[in-house]
Amino acid sequence: MNDRSTAIIFDFDGTIIDTEWSEFVTVRQEFRRHGLDYKLDDFRLKVGRADHRHWSDELQDELGPRDDIEEIRARRRRAHTDMIAGTDLRLGVLDVLDGADRRGRAVAVASSSPLRWVERHLTERDIIDRFSVLATRDDVTNAKPWPDVFLVAAERLGVDPSACVVIEDSYNGVAAAKAAGMACVVVPNRVTAASDFSAADAVLDTLIDFPFERFGL
Repeated sequence: MNDRSTAIIFDFDGTIIDTEWSEFVTVRQEFRRHGLDYKLDDFRLKVGRADHRHWSDELQDELGPRDDIEEIRARRRRAHTDMIAGTDLRLGVLDVLDGADRRGRAVAVASSSPLRWVERHLTERDIIDRFSVLATRDDVTNAKPWPDVFLVAAERLGVDPSACVVIEDSYNGVAAAKAAGMACVVVPNRVTAASDFSAADAVLDTLIDFPFERFGL
């Protein structure tokens, strides 16, 4: 573990706000409309990645090509947007941001989601100015579980990857952080709780009382 950590890098979806549960529930609703099942175990494997097949393609694998697939996608997007509207920050996020400010530590976001999605939700919750860098899948060819988006964040922060502590919620996010040579703290959510986090440096129930000192922050 690096004893000179100088920066914190947050994942976004499922870490800052819990968008993952809504994503799963609203996709499952579309499958159930057509008499099909959509398993949480299958969805969990995709969390944190941007290179998996789209759920609507999987739906068409079962049903065959659909003339109304764009309508189905749009309906699902609306349901997801409505479900997460006003969703609170996950417990302890503000505590970490405040602690980083007091310690003079830089803070970034590194996400497998597109920039427009991340900016929108950080802006709506009035915390976008708390992050000096936003790195997203728009910045890389390979998103998580490859390390690229974390390395972009570190480069933009002007710090060595080994001086960064990542906060994640998913197996794929942990894999990406460790591949980048960074320490990684996991705070699982309802979707990812059953994942294998043995590669993480710490697994927490919440971000309250985040162990800054343990990571040299």
